[in-house]
Amino acid sequence: MKTNMNYSLSKDQEDKKVPLKAAFLKMAPMLSDEKAKLVVSFIMVLLNSGLALVGPLMVGYTIDTAIANGDYGAVLVNSAILLGIYLAAYATSYIQMKTMGGVAQRMLFKLRNEVFGKLQSLPLAFFNQNKAGDLISRINSDTEKLNMFFSQGLMRFVGNIVLTVGAGVFILFINWKLALAALIPGVVIIIFTQAMSRWVKSANAKSLSATGLLSAEIQESIANFKVILAFNRRDYFKARFGEANQKNYKGALGAGMANELFSPVYELCGNIALLIVLGYGISLIAQGQFAVGLLVSFVLYVTRFYDPLREMARLWSMFQVAMAAWDRIGVILHMESNLIVIEESAAHKKSTHPDAVMEFKNVSFGYDNGKKVLNDINFTFEKGKTYALVGPTGGGKTTTASLVSRLFDPTEGTVFLHGKDIRSYSLPDRAQKIGFILQEPFMFTGTVRENLLYGNPHFTKDAAGNGADLEARLKETGLDSLLSRFSKGLDTPIGATTSLSLGEKQLIAFIRAVLRKPDILILDEATANIDTVTEELLQTVLDKLPKETTRIVIAHRLNTIENADDIFFVNGGEVVEAGSMEHAVDMLLHGKRKS
Repeated sequence: MKTNMNYSLSKDQEDKKVPLKAAFLKMAPMLSDEKAKLVVSFIMVLLNSGLALVGPLMVGYTIDTAIANGDYGAVLVNSAILLGIYLAAYATSYIQMKTMGGVAQRMLFKLRNEVFGKLQSLPLAFFNQNKAGDLISRINSDTEKLNMFFSQGLMRFVGNIVLTVGAGVFILFINWKLALAALIPGVVIIIFTQAMSRWVKSANAKSLSATGLLSAEIQESIANFKVILAFNRRDYFKARFGEANQKNYKGALGAGMANELFSPVYELCGNIALLIVLGYGISLIAQGQFAVGLLVSFVLYVTRFYDPLREMARLWSMFQVAMAAWDRIGVILHMESNLIVIEESAAHKKSTHPDAVMEFKNVSFGYDNGKKVLNDINFTFEKGKTYALVGPTGGGKTTTASLVSRLFDPTEGTVFLHGKDIRSYSLPDRAQKIGFILQEPFMFTGTVRENLLYGNPHFTKDAAGNGADLEARLKETGLDSLLSRFSKGLDTPIGATTSLSLGEKQLIAFIRAVLRKPDILILDEATANIDTVTEELLQTVLDKLPKETTRIVIAHRLNTIENADDIFFVNGGEVVEAGSMEHAVDMLLHGKRKS
């Protein structure tokens, strides 16, 4: 069995970019409930563009008929009609913007849920290979770039295309020769845009990446501020931040220059087109082939043709930013977890010890760098026994425990749980059967009650979200007396303003794990930084575990493994039985298997 371990978002980024068609197909389900509103918005755009195209024709007609004949009553009537047209155009524009604003916000809501949901489905390897700050930037900043394009740019972009095409049709209808002369600068715009778009998108991608790295640097500095103070190394992190900020500045500067590149070129081409029209049009008037009012209408239509192109230059830059943001988001959405659940019938290997709670059969494992941490190991864990994993730092103890709890899958071989391939268990079933207590327990902001319920979703909840049977379960197991250590018992608040000691946090973690009644409980250096009094208290919690629960203890301190039924020495890719306590001590001291 081979598993893909490369989840780095920074590696081979060019190869991971999502094609434009695939991007729209991925976004389409998020807009499935918005079809009616999109249709309304599109109709408003068409009406707005159509009304804008009527204006120049009315102006030219008024000049050549009413003004030329001195019919000022007709001038007033036509002016009133024009005012009505402009008010109607304003109304359609307002409806369109309001409609698309709501569509964009709902799409942003769904997109962020989609990205966050995808992150929850990805394995631990993904989070080990990517910085939290960059992921936060992708969820917050990059999705907002897409929202801005959908809310402010998409329909304006469509409307400007309709307006440009409509104006082009009108000028061709009025005088095709003059129209062709006016459209020559437009060809230059198309060629220039095609040539520069890839560079503009690349510049924006670099800027977004630099923003993500800056966010990651800030997140890392804040998370480790205690260490910064302890070592008085504000200068080090200030230098690191300065470097990331400099990269972000250069990226933003490059993106800004790229995004502003189109506007002056489009404006220059539009002005050249006007000069061509005026020069050629006046010569046609002099020859008696053109009317003054018609030339005014023609100039207005040329303006209607090039002004939208100028705005589309800005919108095209916004579009390139949105697509660069989508590349960063789409890479996450198109990732798949390698920790898939398989059908039991699809498991090729069979357990040779079906009565064991867990069996490792020819298991090998290596991280993305290719170096094997474990090499063809075989062992079993019996029900209700306590096993200790000892060995030097970096020997593979935590890796072995991670394979037990299926935080990773082996690169080769099979892990069996109760005689079945561990991959055939659903995620909830596997999580219920295997508990994990870390050296540094994580507490959510809330209360002790909420943190206990977090690890025990099987408890029923009342209308207030409290575990209705939690207190009864604590009394039943005799764990309720331990809550006296907390000022308000189950309702003791946990958060930034409430400081709990490591022992108190670990106590919550232990109770949370015991309440699950797991088949296997892994303790990864869970008592390494705890005083002996608290350690004894935690041991009383463990004594509440069902007798059939198998304990796996990862430890450096020898006193934590004295009561183990069996000791395994993990080092150099091997997991071997150490036998007696004396043998385990000898192996720890010499870092190798005793001959």
